[in-house]
Amino acid sequence: MEQLKRNLKIFILFSTFALKSTFQARLGIIFFIAGKILRFFFFFFFIFLILSKTKVVTGYNFTQAAIFYLTFNLIDTASQILFREVYRFRDYVVSGDLDLILTRPFHPFLKVLLGGVDFLDLFLLFPYLAITFFFAAKLPHITFQSSAFYLLLVLNSLLIATGFHILVLALGILTTNVDHTMMIYRDLSTMGRFPFEIYKEPIRGFFTFIIPIGIMMSFPPKALFQLLSPGFYLLSFLLSLVIIFLSLRLWDYALKQYQSWGG
Repeated sequence: MEQLKRNLKIFILFSTFALKSTFQARLGIIFFIAGKILRFFFFFFFIFLILSKTKVVTGYNFTQAAIFYLTFNLIDTASQILFREVYRFRDYVVSGDLDLILTRPFHPFLKVLLGGVDFLDLFLLFPYLAITFFFAAKLPHITFQSSAFYLLLVLNSLLIATGFHILVLALGILTTNVDHTMMIYRDLSTMGRFPFEIYKEPIRGFFTFIIPIGIMMSFPPKALFQLLSPGFYLLSFLLSLVIIFLSLRLWDYALKQYQSWGG
């Protein structure tokens, strides 16, 4: 418990530094948030135009399709809030600052994974939550159980996202390449904006069970709609644990291969 309190204090300290750094460019904050909001509503309007012509996409109506899109934004935004520091990890490796981080008396993930909370995306998370609740309230037959499973699977998706980001950190040590790996992850994750039924096999199966974008983005809305069988709940939780385990093993391997700056 004492170690947890200590880690929480360190996390808050790093978050405070990140907040101060964010507000150094106030004009940039306005443009950044405005651009994010415009992108969100333009794509939302795109979904509305599609469904205004077809009424149903792969068996889902507009409200359900909107919840798929909103769930994607919730998970994607939350992961960016927590793991923004991963985008800066390459600089730590090539400059030698990683040496200093590894020798400090706390776990390096507190700095390289969680050390740069993105407060700009945090401001956007609350409107996304409000809009999601608005559309969820319009669904018939929503129960407390389905809502609880939805929240559990969203948290499970964030656990999967954590594993992916740890994999990126490990690959950053082994290859000093972070940006391209993150862009690949971001591009693949955008497949979850729509219900995965729009993709044909074997693409749908591959990006559901091998690279679990479908489990991350599609399973929570399906749980809310009560369309997910019990076996898939178990599969999603087990898969997240496997990804975390493998990512930590790769991180340990990468640290053993790390030769320090100039090595």
